[in-house]
Amino acid sequence: MTGGAYSLRKRLLGWLLFSTAIIGTVALTDTYSEAVKTANVVSDRVLAGSALAIAERVAVSEDGKLEVDIPYVALEMLTSAAQDRVFYRVDGSHGEFLTGYQGLPSVSPEEPNVAIFEDAFFRGEPIRVAVMQRSASTGINSVPFTVTVAETTIARRQLAQSILFRSALRLLAMIVGASVIVWVAVTISLRPLFRLSEAIAERNPSDLHPIDQKVPVEVQNLVDTVNSFMVRLNAALEALRHFTGNASHQLRTPLAIIRTQLALSERAETLAQAKDAARKGDESVAHAEHILAQLLRMAKIDAAGSGEPQALSRIDLVEVAQTITADYIPQAAEAGVDLGFEGEGTVAVLAEPLLIGELLGNLISNAIAYAGDNVEVTVRAYRSAAGQVCLEVEDNGQGIAPEKRDMVRQRFARGDGNPAPGAGLGLAIVEEIAHLFGGQLLLDAGQNDKGLKVTVLLPAAG
Repeated sequence: MTGGAYSLRKRLLGWLLFSTAIIGTVALTDTYSEAVKTANVVSDRVLAGSALAIAERVAVSEDGKLEVDIPYVALEMLTSAAQDRVFYRVDGSHGEFLTGYQGLPSVSPEEPNVAIFEDAFFRGEPIRVAVMQRSASTGINSVPFTVTVAETTIARRQLAQSILFRSALRLLAMIVGASVIVWVAVTISLRPLFRLSEAIAERNPSDLHPIDQKVPVEVQNLVDTVNSFMVRLNAALEALRHFTGNASHQLRTPLAIIRTQLALSERAETLAQAKDAARKGDESVAHAEHILAQLLRMAKIDAAGSGEPQALSRIDLVEVAQTITADYIPQAAEAGVDLGFEGEGTVAVLAEPLLIGELLGNLISNAIAYAGDNVEVTVRAYRSAAGQVCLEVEDNGQGIAPEKRDMVRQRFARGDGNPAPGAGLGLAIVEEIAHLFGGQLLLDAGQNDKGLKVTVLLPAAG
């Protein structure tokens, strides 16, 4: 299902463009502010120079009045390609207008000989005004006057816009370049993932070996997770293959017997012969059910061992063993077996209760089925002097020869000459469960070298 798939390259490129657009907008706003400031600084110097040039040509006439000889060269300093218009005005000491554009806005400077600048409007156009206060000397006293020079702001705006436009072009070139670099870099960086995808796609479906492909560190955890999953999947498939192989092998004989008995019952000449065939067929069905149940238990244990760790809980082994032993007393009595339990106090272990019940149930069932007639079977649960928890099932029956004890641990292995039906999986199941909980299975002779004592050693719960 690919409905939720997305392009990593496009997503990274989108984040780059989004973040760059925000940063670029802030940068261009600051650039425009600096451009306007720079244009004002440059143009204001020329404007102040023109005001100073006019002020230098103001003099006092013989009758004590101010005379102005406008140096038009000073005004030509302000002309530009943008064809800004220039305005001037000269006022006397008491604000009387001397010459220039009478309606031109002016202000009163706070300090003499220092130009001040302001933005204003004249004849409906924005202008930049420079005002300077000077004094003309008569030899006896000084006559103050004010010079105002202004120009339209077309050139200033064009300069600021030119700086902004060039900055925007540089920023755009940077964004385009960065986008290309990100696209190429991500494409190159994703090549190991493409090779990983190709390597997996070319694999045979039955090849579940771990992936051995060089990938970036950021992807290594993903590869490790996939490898871990493939190991678990391989273990599960192996368990399935074992189960199907074992089932087909172990069920073949009882099924063949069932078919044979059905055929015999069909050809039976008397009711007694038919009943005998039906009885033997029923026994084979029960045997097949037992084998299948054992195989399912073994498959469950295999899955528990190869899958996720079991959720262990603290259980009292004495209480669990006593309860399970009590459940088997009717079956033991029917088989002529004296089944009893020894144990007291509390013996705690960390285990899964159902599997511990399966373990002990197999040991008790084996003892009832194989120990023989008129025997005693004793179940014990206690803590040893070494600090280990011991679960024992001991009988005084026929036992197992020492040289065959390792053999009967194997799957489908049974003791020689044992007429009781079975699949040979009981001890294998017990040992698998014991290993799940960090335990150990021991087979020894019973008291006075009679019978068999099966001991399961488990770590004690802290």
